[in-house]
Amino acid sequence: MKSDILLRNLATHNFPVKKISAVIPAYNEESRIEDVISRTSNYVDEVIIIDDNSIDRTAEVSRNAGGNVISNKENIGYIECIKKGFLHSTGDIIGTLDGDGEHVPDEIPVILKPIVEGKADLVLGRRKKISRISERFLNWFTNFKVKVEDSGTGFRAITKELALKLELKGKCTCGIFILEAVSLGANVAEVPVKIKPVKKNRRVAWHHFLQFFFILKWQLK
Repeated sequence: MKSDILLRNLATHNFPVKKISAVIPAYNEESRIEDVISRTSNYVDEVIIIDDNSIDRTAEVSRNAGGNVISNKENIGYIECIKKGFLHSTGDIIGTLDGDGEHVPDEIPVILKPIVEGKADLVLGRRKKISRISERFLNWFTNFKVKVEDSGTGFRAITKELALKLELKGKCTCGIFILEAVSLGANVAEVPVKIKPVKKNRRVAWHHFLQFFFILKWQLK
């Protein structure tokens, strides 16, 4: 398996890895998803695409590129797509990345390494700069409970065992992903990753306003 090759290239490993999965939520990414799948496939044993009821050819392009496509009958949003991907994954470790090409698949080994070495159950790919002000605020608020530099990153690695325990109740994964993981006793690590600029229309993240209240619930526990 590809995971065997990857593990041999990592320094040491105490984690009994048999298989590595990648979960990629995607919505209207027909022009970018093929490259993401192709490059991700170099490092994992299965690539699971959760097509969130795209109105373009995202699902078709993904299948042709070798992705295991799960198509939603309606748009359920990023956080529900992530949870759905966890349920369908067969790997011992699951990596998550975005379908727009912003994350660099060649850094997957960097994300996996702390888990493989037995140092973490969850690894966050730390961006050099968090562009959205609302996301920076949520990260600042999260730090009252758990010290972390990038609680909203979409580039992660997590053990399957931990992934299936997470309820992830919120409007997005900002803050609550790491807060819930830590509450379950998870060891968390952060590693620096690069972000590739992507030309696409980005809507104002109004859901971050509501996400504040989900994080607040965790702060009060």
